[in-house]
Amino acid sequence: MKDLLWDEFQESVNENLVHNRSILDVLSKLHDSTSRVHRAIVKAVTSCGCIQIHAEKPRLPDNISLRDLKHYMDDHIQGQLCSNCREVVEEELGRILFYMAALGNAVDVNIYDVLIREQKKLSTLGIYHIS
Repeated sequence: MKDLLWDEFQESVNENLVHNRSILDVLSKLHDSTSRVHRAIVKAVTSCGCIQIHAEKPRLPDNISLRDLKHYMDDHIQGQLCSNCREVVEEELGRILFYMAALGNAVDVNIYDVLIREQKKLSTLGIYHIS
């Protein structure tokens, strides 16, 4: 089973990535893209103020089950990204997708196949998939 949209995207990345084809360039650009997403979220808090982060240690009842744990966890975000901040975050996430596809191309891994494997693990293992 193949996803034509993702395969087309990954092939487009392969065709259009000219300057930074070295695996070292791809790895550093992927890392940089991740940092830029972090910075965009931080700027949404500190410069724009459209979201706020309020974090504290969760108060969990004794003997809570792993399945019930999610009801006590919080994303710590209050508010919503404004349209400007959302645009920046989406752009930076797009760069992550681009360089993730480039990395897949560099090491001959189809990212859609990775996505399918992860989805199968998630549907099989559920909350025990990744902690």
